[in-house]
Amino acid sequence: MPRLAFAALAAIALALVAVVASLAVGAQQIPAHDVWAAFVDYDAVNPSHQIVRELRVDRTVIGVAAGAALAVAGALTQSLTRNPLADPGLLGLNAGAALAIVLGTVVGGIASFAPQVLLAFVGAAGAGLVAYGVGATGAGAAAPARLVLAGAAVTALLTAVTSAIVVAQPFALNQLRFWLAGSLTGRAGVPVWPLVAFVAIAIALALLAVRPLSAIALGDDAAASLGTRAGLTRAHVLVTVIVLAGLATSLAGPIAFVGLAVPHLVRALVGPRIGWLLVLSIPLGAAVVLLCDVVGRIVARPGEISVGVTTALLGGVLLAALARRMRAVAP
Repeated sequence: MPRLAFAALAAIALALVAVVASLAVGAQQIPAHDVWAAFVDYDAVNPSHQIVRELRVDRTVIGVAAGAALAVAGALTQSLTRNPLADPGLLGLNAGAALAIVLGTVVGGIASFAPQVLLAFVGAAGAGLVAYGVGATGAGAAAPARLVLAGAAVTALLTAVTSAIVVAQPFALNQLRFWLAGSLTGRAGVPVWPLVAFVAIAIALALLAVRPLSAIALGDDAAASLGTRAGLTRAHVLVTVIVLAGLATSLAGPIAFVGLAVPHLVRALVGPRIGWLLVLSIPLGAAVVLLCDVVGRIVARPGEISVGVTTALLGGVLLAALARRMRAVAP
């Protein structure tokens, strides 16, 4: 228990450091005491206070919400499929949400934020159903390896279609290019706090699945003997993952590998406990996205690299490390 408490405190501390760094670091460095003063003693004519309050607060809030949502969605997906490579991005959910928003913008002229969020849900759900259908066996279940392969294929196809639409429609490229790269600034000016509330509700629903998921980990028969309805639990988890992936994508674009990387980092700290896995994925997911965003601001100063690029680099390194550690298992 002391180890778990220490891991929780360390994760929360890292998230707080990431929040402060996100508010302080950028094209213009702002000292931590000025960041604090921007909240407790705001001066409307102080340019540092204006940058913090008008530019970096929303950016940081989006990073926290998107990172937590993607990390929890990844932890749920890996726990449900029992596959360490499962991730909303690899299963096509993020790509489906992105394509739906692009189609809505280009074909339907939908430019307002709220309808785009609904489109993201529809796109994520559609991509997930296609991936599950392609990866399903004759018995109607999807084997973990086949599901990931099917998700990778769906992701590649949907990403290619999205790229083709954006290239063919220059106005869509101008409107969506930063968001499509995975950016915490692509939604500047939109009301993000209601969506943050929805992210919090979705994460709360995810935490309700801890006990049923723990029972399912013992097998469907054992879960049934414990009073858990496996089918209902899977439906609950899948809907929650789709909602979380749709919300994160509508906020920050199709950010990849956060849902893959963060659960592995958490397991290294607390082991396979599903409850702790979900709880610690919240601050660590937020910290990973914010720190990747800060790195993108530092290495390309006075410009910046989109957070989707830096998280992809992190995920690529982790994926290579996992590939080296995994052992081939005979079918």
